[in-house]
Amino acid sequence: QVQLVESGGGLVQAGGSLRLSCAASGRIFTINEMDWYRQAPGKQRELVAVITSGGIRNYADSVKGRFTISRDNAKNTFYLQMNSLKPEDTAVYYCKVRTDSPRYDYWGQGTQVTVSS
Repeated sequence: QVQLVESGGGLVQAGGSLRLSCAASGRIFTINEMDWYRQAPGKQRELVAVITSGGIRNYADSVKGRFTISRDNAKNTFYLQMNSLKPEDTAVYYCKVRTDSPRYDYWGQGTQVTVSS
C-alpha cells in the first residue's frame, strides 16, 4: 500500500501563488504516475497535472503556463506550484498516485484552495 499526506492549501488573493505538497510513504517503488486533481463545488473532479516516473508532464489547458508539477525523489514528495491564481481555481485539490504492482490508485485526503477576487 501507499499512503499520501497533502499539505499547502489555503486562502490567497487572485494573482497570488501557493505550493501544494504530497508526501508518499509505503510501497513507493511501485509508483509509476503522480497526479493532481481538483474538485470545485458542484463540479466533477478534474485532472490538473500529471508527472510520470519517466518525468513526462502534462497539464489541463486551464492551468498551462501557470501551474507546475514536480517531484523530489529523495523526499518521496511531489508538488504543485500554482502561480497567477484565479478565483476559478478555487477547489479541493487531491493528489493521486498510480502503482503498477498491483495496478491501483491511491488518493490523498484533499486540501482546500480558495482564491479571492
